Amino acid sequence: MRTSIEGALPLLRLMLLASPGLPVGGFTYSQGIEWAVETGWIRDADDLEGWMADQIGSSLVYLDLPLLFRMQRAAVDRDAVSMAAWVDSLLAGRETAELRREESDRGRALAELLVAWGLEDALGWKPQLARSQAAGFAFAAASWRIAPCAVATGYAWSWLENLVLAGIKLVPLGQTRGQQILARLATLLPTAIDSAMAVTDKEIGGSMPALAIASAAHETQYTRLFRS
Repeated sequence: MRTSIEGALPLLRLMLLASPGLPVGGFTYSQGIEWAVETGWIRDADDLEGWMADQIGSSLVYLDLPLLFRMQRAAVDRDAVSMAAWVDSLLAGRETAELRREESDRGRALAELLVAWGLEDALGWKPQLARSQAAGFAFAAASWRIAPCAVATGYAWSWLENLVLAGIKLVPLGQTRGQQILARLATLLPTAIDSAMAVTDKEIGGSMPALAIASAAHETQYTRLFRS
């Protein structure tokens, strides 16, 4: 019984990291979806599902998840130089001021939480972790010895759930329809994670022009519900 309990602890901690209740403000961001709805790019459930599927197959596979794996490795090794380099790469991949600000705002909130949780070295690493939510996520996962594949699954699910819930409010869609979208998109994540694990350093990067346009336009959108 004790072995079973110990085996469950990393999963419980991963659920904590991925929870929408985590006080990093994930629910306040739409990453351009708000403007895409306003301008008619996203009009219904199919449009929202397609928008998210495109991001899973591109930015998630070639930018976010490969860098998350490398950040976790840097955290395990307590290699601050490598962590800084990977955070720089992630911020460079955020194509608008709004997306970069979201990454750093959520990073600062998570860094504060890691210190409050009492994670070893979190206070000393706080300036670096505060630059990126992904860095804090990776640091916590390394501290709690959560397997990299599981970390990527939790991170990807948290990202996907937050944005689909934003789409449900903005299109708007019913909760049942939104859950149908989530269930279908979730089937794409295992393959995306496998692909991301095989991405080499030279292959990291990419661009999502529609996302960049939507995010940049959202910065000056007249009325809006979301911060980005």
